[in-house]
Amino acid sequence: MATLTIGILTMNEERRIAACIDSAAFADQIIVVDSGSSDATVEIATAKGVEVYSYPDWQGFAVQRNRILQHATGDWIFFLDADEVVTPALAQEMRAIVDGNVACVWEVAWEQIAYGQSLGRMRSSGGIPRLFPRAQILQFEGVVHEGAKLKDPTLPVRLLKERLPHYSRETIYGSLQKLAQYVQLGAYKRMQAGKRGGVLRGMGSAIANFIRLYFFHRGFLCGRAGFLHSFFVALECFFRYVALEIDRDFLEQAKKRG
Repeated sequence: MATLTIGILTMNEERRIAACIDSAAFADQIIVVDSGSSDATVEIATAKGVEVYSYPDWQGFAVQRNRILQHATGDWIFFLDADEVVTPALAQEMRAIVDGNVACVWEVAWEQIAYGQSLGRMRSSGGIPRLFPRAQILQFEGVVHEGAKLKDPTLPVRLLKERLPHYSRETIYGSLQKLAQYVQLGAYKRMQAGKRGGVLRGMGSAIANFIRLYFFHRGFLCGRAGFLHSFFVALECFFRYVALEIDRDFLEQAKKRG
C-alpha cells in the first residue's frame, strides 16, 4: 500500500496551524518545517504529535520545500500551506489517488476565502501542482511561486476535482503585510529574468489583472470580498514593477547576499 506525506511550511501561524494539521490527519506522515516563528506555532504543532523541524535561516520557499523533502518518507507527497485546510472530500480523493499509485502530477484549484467570505463564485485561475510521487521530485526551484524539477518532465498532469480552501486574506492589516512580502519577491524574480520596471508598466499590469479578476473571473459576484481580493492582487502587480525600478539597488544587494 502506497503511503502519503503531507508537508506544511509555517511562519507565525499560531492561529491557523492546528486546523491545518487536523485536516491532514488522514496522511501517513505530517511534517511541519518552520521558518523561525516567534509565536506559539512550533509548540502547537509539536503538541499535535507531528514532525516539526525549525530552519530559521530563510532562503526562500523553494529551499524550505526542499527541506520538507529531506524528512519525507511517503511514496507520495502533498504540499499544504498553513492557511489552507483539506476538506474531507478532498482527503478522500487524494487517498484514492495514492492507493491507485499511478505516476502523475496532480494539481489542485483553490477555493479562496477572503475576509470571512468564500470567493467560490469566482472562476478558478487554474490548478497548482501539489501532489507528487515523491521519488519524481529532484528539487524545488524559484524565489516565489516555486516549481518542482522532476526526473521525468513529461509526467502527465491532472487536476483534482475537489477544491482546496485557502484562507489567504483575513484582515486588511495581514493583506498589507503579505503585499509587501510578495512585492519584494516578485520584483526580485523579475530582476533575475532581466525584466524592466517602472510606474507605467506597473499601472498596465495592475489594470489588466484587476479587470481579469473582477470582471472576467467574476469577482463582482462576490461583493466586497471579491473587490478587495481583486484590488490587492492589482496593487501587488503595480508595486512589484515600481519596486523593480526604484528599489533596484536594494534588490541587487539581496541578490549578492543570496
